[in-house]
Amino acid sequence: MTRPSYATDKVLSHFIKAALEEDLGDGDHSTLSTIPKDLIQEAQCLIKEDCILAGVELAEKIFKTFDKSLEITLLKKDGDFVKKGTIAFRVKGRAQSILQTERLVLNCMQRMSGIATLTHDWDSRLLGTKTKLLDTRKTTPNFRVCEKWAVAIGGGTNHRYGLYDMIMLKDNHIDFNGSITEAVKSCKAYLKSTKKRLKIEVETRTLEEVKEALDVKVDRIMLDNMDTATMSQAVKLIDGRCQTEASGGITRDMLQEVAACGVDFISAGALTHSAANIDISLKAIALSN
Repeated sequence: MTRPSYATDKVLSHFIKAALEEDLGDGDHSTLSTIPKDLIQEAQCLIKEDCILAGVELAEKIFKTFDKSLEITLLKKDGDFVKKGTIAFRVKGRAQSILQTERLVLNCMQRMSGIATLTHDWDSRLLGTKTKLLDTRKTTPNFRVCEKWAVAIGGGTNHRYGLYDMIMLKDNHIDFNGSITEAVKSCKAYLKSTKKRLKIEVETRTLEEVKEALDVKVDRIMLDNMDTATMSQAVKLIDGRCQTEASGGITRDMLQEVAACGVDFISAGALTHSAANIDISLKAIALSN
């Protein structure tokens, strides 16, 4: 798949360099003390569980950032469904470089493949509906670019990337302002004064709040922690006048029932905060001729 727009070379380069610095410190002394500098070796990436593969493009970028002379042969790509025992890629070059980047590559691929696999599983339950599956900002600090990228690889849709690219007025924003009306009024004045063009989403908890959000005209209404009967009433009340998003405590088993209410989106923090890592390893192999 095409790399998401937020995963720019600049962003990825910053992430990779910071992650390598965190791991290497003043040197990988285990490797430096045992592996000759000019030793050339080859290793392969072994997938040890069935999964949706993610992080291959990032792995290549990590290797090349650390050592441009490394040769990477990609055998699978991001988004591929792979079986246990699959070889995703081979890397050949300085053994020191392979060993010093191994853990960062595996950490990223294991986490991203876990998120992509979970997202694919959840998203498959929405087939045949108009509802799209969204992630949230419930991500690991400084790893958001990889986690949201993994959601996209798994077939999900990214919600706002951060606090700056969409306005979302949640319960505390509303309660601190006294009402949805006052919060949105203040928000629109801010957008006008700053000349920013951002969509406005408002979290609602009751049908009365849905009506209030409709009156002040927002781009999307979040239906937060509503039962499906109330949610169906809310969607009928909104009647296409703005987008609708179901959120709050939604589980895999609830997806089809919630989608049947007619919402445009379902958002789930579980995609990023509750995905289990996939078992992946990098194993030395005999040099090919």
